[in-house]
Amino acid sequence: MVLELNQLSKSYGRNQALQNLSLAVEAGSVYGLLGPNGSGKTTTLGLALGVLRASGGTVKWFGSEPTAATRRRIGALLETPNFFPYLTARQNLVLTAETKRIGTGSVAAVLDTVGLGTRQHEPIKGFSLGMKQRLAIGAALLGQPEVLVLDEPTNGLDPQGIAEVRDLVQRLAGEGRTIILASHLLDEIEKVCTHVAVLQKGQLRTAGPVNSILNAADRVVVRLAAGVPAAKLQQALSALPAVHDVKPETNGAVSMQLAADFGPADLNRALFDQGLVLASLEVRHRSLEAQFLELTK
Repeated sequence: MVLELNQLSKSYGRNQALQNLSLAVEAGSVYGLLGPNGSGKTTTLGLALGVLRASGGTVKWFGSEPTAATRRRIGALLETPNFFPYLTARQNLVLTAETKRIGTGSVAAVLDTVGLGTRQHEPIKGFSLGMKQRLAIGAALLGQPEVLVLDEPTNGLDPQGIAEVRDLVQRLAGEGRTIILASHLLDEIEKVCTHVAVLQKGQLRTAGPVNSILNAADRVVVRLAAGVPAAKLQQALSALPAVHDVKPETNGAVSMQLAADFGPADLNRALFDQGLVLASLEVRHRSLEAQFLELTK
């Protein structure tokens, strides 16, 4: 595991910012921390990076206690760096590298990676917010870290800037980097992450692969072919442990939720094996907002 948090807690006086959080991040994953403002996302990242001192619990990076050597394997963006507006993109990254006491040899490659290679000699005062955020991610990439930690990387950006940063995150993940990012945007987590942990009021609500977590609220609606008694469908569904929350719909249809490892095709096959032919099968996706409310209720 790249990162392991075990019963991690943080309190400020009587305010419990994080309570007994345990999660594990596998190498090569894009792990999202999802939750509204004040849910404990930034606190979690601060504790993991050693910026904050935990009230309880442990943090392990790469299977051991954090050390100066392990921290050099991590690049982080918790707050947007204070770049000098009248210096060029390249000059700012050179200064950042010197401040971090790492070599400047990777500056040119990093600028190309974040899509600013052709703009590297321009003062950043003329850059858009999206370009400045990509430059900030570039600062976190200096030294070629194995893990990238990003706190709300698209916060405050316009749609074009959001798309640019999302594309960058996906490309970095495609290179094999492990990426941990916090966001309050469910759509962002769904589009770029492989795994997600949902936080609310400092507590973990659920965690796992994005598809199984976010699709858990989808419902499957089936309608039997003409002449097949509805009672047979109810009997068949009750015999399938992966089917739950069965409800009647209009026009004789029935809706249900399926376990994460049991898809609509599996349902159709299981019913056919019991001699039931369906006239229709529909997957009804709940809105992202509805899913988020379901996860955090």
